Amino acid sequence: MDAKLLLLTLCTGVGLGFLLLAVRQLLTVARLWVRGVLVEGTVIPRVAGDPRRSGLVLFTDHLGRPVVVDAGAYGPLRGLPEVGGTVPVCYPRNRPTAARLWTPRYLLSPALGWFLTSTVVFACGTRLTR
Repeated sequence: MDAKLLLLTLCTGVGLGFLLLAVRQLLTVARLWVRGVLVEGTVIPRVAGDPRRSGLVLFTDHLGRPVVVDAGAYGPLRGLPEVGGTVPVCYPRNRPTAARLWTPRYLLSPALGWFLTSTVVFACGTRLTR
């Protein structure tokens, strides 16, 4: 088999995989927008020994139970306010543990990252096979 054709096939497959991940993220956001429950959460500090800088988000679900959401390592870059601030949280009614912060940067940055990665892979595949 021709090496250029193999490289083009691999890059196309990987690029399509990344593009599907971006579409999946956008569908998750759309599903939350249509059927999700929107509440206010409060940013609380982490345990003293935890090396991560971002805080945790505490909110109560529709049944009054407290739920804690970890915004991840990139929480401050995705629009998480400082400890004590409030942030909107959206979750599916039957799964409050699958909550997401309802900020544009938090919701759309993974989809943008997957889309840019797929674009780079597609471009590398077409450039290297010329």
